[in-house]
Amino acid sequence: MAKNKLVLAEGAEPETILEKPESRLKSMWDALRKNKAALFGLFVIIVLIIIAIIGPYITPYDPYKNAMVDANQTPSAAHWFGTDQLGRDIFSRVIVGTRISLFVGVAAVAFSLILGTVFGSIAGYFGGKIDAFIMRIMDIMLSVPSILLAVTLMAALGKGLDKAIIAIGVVSIPEYARIIRSSILSVKENDYVAAARVLGNSDSRIIFHHILPNVLSSIVVRATLGISTAILDTAALGFLGLGVQPPIAEWGDMLGRVRSMVLVYPHMLIFPGLAITLAVLAFNLFGDGLRDALDPKSRS
Repeated sequence: MAKNKLVLAEGAEPETILEKPESRLKSMWDALRKNKAALFGLFVIIVLIIIAIIGPYITPYDPYKNAMVDANQTPSAAHWFGTDQLGRDIFSRVIVGTRISLFVGVAAVAFSLILGTVFGSIAGYFGGKIDAFIMRIMDIMLSVPSILLAVTLMAALGKGLDKAIIAIGVVSIPEYARIIRSSILSVKENDYVAAARVLGNSDSRIIFHHILPNVLSSIVVRATLGISTAILDTAALGFLGLGVQPPIAEWGDMLGRVRSMVLVYPHMLIFPGLAITLAVLAFNLFGDGLRDALDPKSRS
């Protein structure tokens, strides 16, 4: 923390000179880099992003080409993760599946974050009957188990990548709406908000230009943790055959296609399962570290 320095001049009163405070971003990074678990999570996330970008160009085999002569092979020098029941290289499919899983996770979080921010901002800022109406709808959605609600939406919308994004996104809207609402309630009576009203700013400008930037930290943390939840939901829908459809390689779908053969060929389940576990763990570790870094009480 910055320390006050007292400079005494002859015949003058003591003068307090304050050191220039460090930027919030630098302060956050200094706190974050002390958290080894968060740095590990960030490293894994960066690796996953790189794989998602260049993965299709570095796979040793075509992940969609059937080769029945090579079906059900165990891990070897030729096929590091073995092959599936159609002879497709599992390593190549796990690599390609990284892009699908990350894309669905990020897109679903973006979808739910945008709508949740709108609903939460309206409820928290205006209050009254509007707040009560919006939050009762959110409470009803939260009363239904998330995976059950997602499956119901998929049954209504149909199968496919875009439908999975919508279903997973809708399920998470109440969480973001409640976080945004509570954050706005805690700051909307502050002096800078009152000053913005006096200056004649519109309600939308006050919300999006004055209030939301001051509650951004809680939004960022929840969105980071939300990606891990979205990846899990994507895998769950794929496992049930409701998400991304074959022949597209997606980790959950890969698990679902081999569940009847897991005792005979466990490698078909182990490697996609490890990919899901690693991705979810990375986002959780980084999200927890980011939350601690953005919390002033954790830095002394």
